[in-house]
Amino acid sequence: MAKVVMEKLNKHFGEVKAVRDFDLEIPDKEFVVLVGPSGCGKTTTLRMVAGLEDITSGNIYIDDKIVNQLPPKDRDIAMVFQNYALYPHMTVYQNMAFGLTLRKFPKAEIKQRVKEAAEILNIGELLERKPKALSGGQRQRVAVGRAIVRKPKVFLFDEPLSNLDAKLRVQMRVELKKLHDRLQTTIIYVTHDQVEAMTMGDCIVVMKDGLKQQVGAPLELYFRPANKFVAGFIGSPAMNFMEGELLSEQGGLFLQTMGFKLKIPADKAAKLKSYPEKRVIFGIRPEDLPEAPASIPNETIEVMVEVLEPLGSEVYLDVKVGETSLIARAEPTTKAKPHFKLYLQPVLENVRFFSIRDERALL
Repeated sequence: MAKVVMEKLNKHFGEVKAVRDFDLEIPDKEFVVLVGPSGCGKTTTLRMVAGLEDITSGNIYIDDKIVNQLPPKDRDIAMVFQNYALYPHMTVYQNMAFGLTLRKFPKAEIKQRVKEAAEILNIGELLERKPKALSGGQRQRVAVGRAIVRKPKVFLFDEPLSNLDAKLRVQMRVELKKLHDRLQTTIIYVTHDQVEAMTMGDCIVVMKDGLKQQVGAPLELYFRPANKFVAGFIGSPAMNFMEGELLSEQGGLFLQTMGFKLKIPADKAAKLKSYPEKRVIFGIRPEDLPEAPASIPNETIEVMVEVLEPLGSEVYLDVKVGETSLIARAEPTTKAKPHFKLYLQPVLENVRFFSIRDERALL
């Protein structure tokens, strides 16, 4: 168990700045997820913590001890990779015991640790098999088991579920959360999948272009994104965005876009009045675009339905307003049909506004 601190961390590959001035403090026993698109620097950050990548500048502390110059074997960490990295000629037992054998642990202790890890992961009956006789999910459990037997201070996971099918990914997400609850260790988990991030992390760190965009609990990032990038990355389907103009008229503040005009609620209007520019980016999530029975001036949007995506408990509607595409979530009983008009009534209390210049959240 350990606190991990990253202080002004930088990593340059020649002229490429992969990680820039990255600061993060991870409390003991916390499950932290680094999430972002490919090339954002999340895996490079994890590899610097592991000692697999040299640090250009900055410091990393594990349990208040600086580890910049320590080799990976001396950092008391265990890493689970995307490709499992199992030895094909060894049995499951031998794979899980290999690290302890190298460190010359007593055979009795090795046996006990492997047995405990196998029980936690439900792979006790697989110990004599070789990796080629295992499914993808079983191989991933073995890779996790090999990390567990080490009893490290920090677990590092580098996109461990990306090679699994959709159903197995959901199952393994639950198992990894249970594992964290049982082991009570610090976990740093890297993924590009925002659903994994939302469902697994106590805390999420959103990254883009080597920079930290926002740090917070899953629902904090969902409901109070710091900027347009976070708002669009967190949530599935993504938030809808349109550019518009703020108009002060008798009766209040309005948002005018190419396809519709909406009256902004009084509490939001009061905060937006101090915004010096008229142009803004308007954001709204699909669940905040319910169907309306009829047109209501300054409250509804007239759209053209293009595609229906039925998912059983809900239906996603791909619609168009002028030249802009939006996604709305409807009830499974919806009467919407492709190529027909429809009215949507935005839940204006939940809309977001972002600066046209730097895309930061205005509210």
